[in-house]
Amino acid sequence: MIRRALTTASTALLCLGTAACAVGPDYHRPSAPVPSAYKELQGWKTSQPKDTVERGPWWSVFQDPTLDALERQVDISNQNLEAAAAAYLQASAVAREAGAALFPSVGLGLSGTRQGGAGNATAGTGGSTAPRNSYELQGNVGWDLDIWGRIRRQKESAVASAQASAADLAGARLSAQANLAIDYFELRAADQLQKLLDETVDGYKKSLTITQNQYTVGVVSRLDVITAQTQLDTAESEDVNVGVQRASLEHAIAVLIGKAPGDFSLPAGTLAAAVPDVPVTMPSALLERRPDIASAERQMAAANAEIGVEEAGYFPDISLSGLLGYVNNAFAKLATTPNRVWSVGADASANLFNGGATKGAVSAAEAAYDGSVANYRQTVLTAFQGVEDQLATLRILAQQATVQDQAVKDSTQAANIALNQYRAGISVYTAVVTAQATQLASEQTALTLQQQRLTASVILIEDLGGGWSSDELPDSGDAIDGKATHR
Repeated sequence: MIRRALTTASTALLCLGTAACAVGPDYHRPSAPVPSAYKELQGWKTSQPKDTVERGPWWSVFQDPTLDALERQVDISNQNLEAAAAAYLQASAVAREAGAALFPSVGLGLSGTRQGGAGNATAGTGGSTAPRNSYELQGNVGWDLDIWGRIRRQKESAVASAQASAADLAGARLSAQANLAIDYFELRAADQLQKLLDETVDGYKKSLTITQNQYTVGVVSRLDVITAQTQLDTAESEDVNVGVQRASLEHAIAVLIGKAPGDFSLPAGTLAAAVPDVPVTMPSALLERRPDIASAERQMAAANAEIGVEEAGYFPDISLSGLLGYVNNAFAKLATTPNRVWSVGADASANLFNGGATKGAVSAAEAAYDGSVANYRQTVLTAFQGVEDQLATLRILAQQATVQDQAVKDSTQAANIALNQYRAGISVYTAVVTAQATQLASEQTALTLQQQRLTASVILIEDLGGGWSSDELPDSGDAIDGKATHR
């Protein structure tokens, strides 16, 4: 791990020659493992890579006004976003504080004392003197010259940390929006399941009526009636149970938009029938599209600057100071020329020996930087894994949905045939029960597949950054001022 190309002595001479410099390595973003293409897009024509992603709310691709209205409330009322925004403002304030150390500090003080006693006695005064007043007014200036760039590196690190916090805020926003969309589609799937079970219960009631009529005329045994009644009771139980999941999802959505669950309700609706075609950027663009990658990259920059902060400990700290003031026994005549006092000075201090503490601090900073590089590269790899996972999920689920749609048609036809045959007296009721159970299971599977495909679309959009770009990160000035974005 070789980082230093200049020795301490040569660096010192260079800095003295140029009057001011910043020790430590200048930041250059390390390379990251980026594939040339997404493997899961090869041979799959429904989603081709695009160099740009259309700006605007990403959830608009689902064309659901209710979802749109809910998503717009996340940025206003979500408390996790409020916390992330506060963390960013805190990081901005730290950067502002670090930058302030580059400027001189100016102070002003006013003091007064009253003194008397035997210690001030003179001959013939009886051993003591009358109390005396003394007033002092002075202003002072101090300035750390930052010859070696310690303060500038501290500011650089603090600014990069604030930018990382801004990226974390963007990531928290995207995560909340994605979680809301996922919960919303799960809730709509519950609504759809409720509707399916309602229709199933109605169908089973008709089947029960048929068995009762058949039993009345003596065509079938009591067992068929009991079997039909059991089938109906089971379906009704499932129908009621759907309410548990729906209530939990409704409560989760309420919290995501910053409302108490008791104050929020969402009318029943239908699950989207179409799965949108999510535009996919080129793999190289992902480094600029994901807030978590941007945050990891800014954390690297902050860690890199910290190396310079610690390396400055090898060199003397040089500062200037000045004082101008007035001292007098009478306050009314304090600020006059005869009472003026002043001083100017320079100070240099350096550690000649500290048992290797500075070297240890530099090594620790270098190790922290190496760790941030590894974290950055792992974040990039995980991002590509997420995209590939969801591309594969969408591709495979689309194929399964095609097959499952046919299974629903076949099972529906089989259930109708079985019931007609039973009504005609040429089939036993167990055949009807089996066919109807298969039909219900097929329809439930198809519904689950649709919900899974919509969820995978949401996660893919999130993995692609949701249309966010690192261009939206605040620049140095905006980060210090606490502005959230820079365009």
